[in-house]
Amino acid sequence: MAQHERPQPILYRNGSVYSPADPFATAMLVDGGTVAWVGSEHAAANLAGPGVLSVDLDGALITPGFVDAHTHTTETGIALGSIDLTACGSLRDLLDAVAAAADAGASMILGYGWDESTWPGKRVPTAAELDRAGKGALVYLARADIHSAVVSGSLAAGLELAQIDGWNDGFVVRAAHEAARKATRQLSADQRRSYQQAALTHAASRGYVAVTEMAAPHIAPREDLETLLTIDGAAHDLPLPEVIPYWAQLTSSAGEVRELMQGFGGRLAGLAGDLNVDGSIGSRTAALREDYSDAPGNRGTLYLGEDDVAGHLLAATAETVQAGFHVIGDAGLDVVLSGLEATARELGVEEVRRARHRLEHVEIADDAAIASLVHFGVAVSGQPVFDALWGQDNGLYAQRLGARKTGMNRFGSLLAQGTLVALGSDSPVTPLDPWASVRACLQHTTSAERISARAAFIAHTRAGWRLSGRSPMLGQLAPGTPASFAVWKVDELMVQAPDNRVQSWSTDPRAGTPLLPALDTENAPVCLETVHEGHRLFGVAGFAER
Repeated sequence: MAQHERPQPILYRNGSVYSPADPFATAMLVDGGTVAWVGSEHAAANLAGPGVLSVDLDGALITPGFVDAHTHTTETGIALGSIDLTACGSLRDLLDAVAAAADAGASMILGYGWDESTWPGKRVPTAAELDRAGKGALVYLARADIHSAVVSGSLAAGLELAQIDGWNDGFVVRAAHEAARKATRQLSADQRRSYQQAALTHAASRGYVAVTEMAAPHIAPREDLETLLTIDGAAHDLPLPEVIPYWAQLTSSAGEVRELMQGFGGRLAGLAGDLNVDGSIGSRTAALREDYSDAPGNRGTLYLGEDDVAGHLLAATAETVQAGFHVIGDAGLDVVLSGLEATARELGVEEVRRARHRLEHVEIADDAAIASLVHFGVAVSGQPVFDALWGQDNGLYAQRLGARKTGMNRFGSLLAQGTLVALGSDSPVTPLDPWASVRACLQHTTSAERISARAAFIAHTRAGWRLSGRSPMLGQLAPGTPASFAVWKVDELMVQAPDNRVQSWSTDPRAGTPLLPALDTENAPVCLETVHEGHRLFGVAGFAER
């Protein structure tokens, strides 16, 4: 019998269970793919017996499994096998890393994660510098936001990148970047499958039971998503997290929408995701109402116009299909809001709301824009670690936007006005680390936008399922819900509020609030086991072994 099969009920005892059914639960009974019971240790003693496998949690915490609301699975797998440049503190560090890879014999050097905004001089490498460091190898190094890259002259020459829009002596954006990225992603089916399996296995080890795949034809061909949908889920010899798939292809008719939604085995959650209205702050391609503070005259790039956006929304709304876009800048968001207004005039606002459209990122939104999102019933997929990485006083956002940085990543305002917000990583832009996302919400660099650990946790679990239209039973642990959960070794369990002016921590049982890990201790929570619909996706050696 395979390791992930569960031949008998399993009783987890002597720990804590995050459950709305019982905020003081210390035990949970799982029967097949369903949570059968949660309750106290005293009551658990009556459920133990020869037909039940008993697992001593030894103080560990069980929570619903996390859902990442925005991921790129193949790119994550590639990044896991590429040079990690996130720790490079200077241009010299980056060039030394490339040289080390060349000395190891690499003929193509792939890397990701560099961010020149933290470097002395803030200068990116030239094509010639990468040629020298790479010793003739083809070099492609994606910037932290993955909306731009630097490439060697050897790679650029073969692709004639100097003749394409977006080339700047080795630094590539827009069409030049897309050409360079595609050239380094010529993968066989087996290579794709290997990268995808590595990424999903990694996600399971971090407590994720599902990831939302943001597939798009400009990112990878259809076969990339088709391959991914043959390996995900628990119904395989190697069980993996579930993939919630989106396909970001622009449409202009109901017929196109129906045809696309019938593809991919009928599994698409919608025609949304990284259908780019604009680019990114770091690459100065996010579309802004005002100039970039460090690039006068530059207001970014609009990849889609109002007619494109309105056409896609009209076609999808007519079929009650969830549509959506990648939008970061305020001028980009203006384009989307205009498209929503046009769709509402044509079909009625209730039809727009019924389609449950979604937007990715929405990093800059004023109060009026947020109110419009609420009016149209539009949800937001946000990435809190963006703020943790780039929202500091002298960080990337301050460099690019100046005082406008305080109006970014407004999770508190979005939730306060009633927007459905789900959280994700945009992996490999930021790591697959759900507790880092929760911590970033608590410690938002703009105090007014901080939210509680509980609000962030719900946005990273139940809201991820809800955003994709899945069962409301998913994302919580109570009798009758799917057995989709993760087990965590933690230092402390507490209740944390986002406001430092009040008592932040409480373990008073009279509060009746389920406890979550303290995220300011020496050790981050460690995943001991991940289970989805009763199938074990991950487990550390020695824990709950069957």
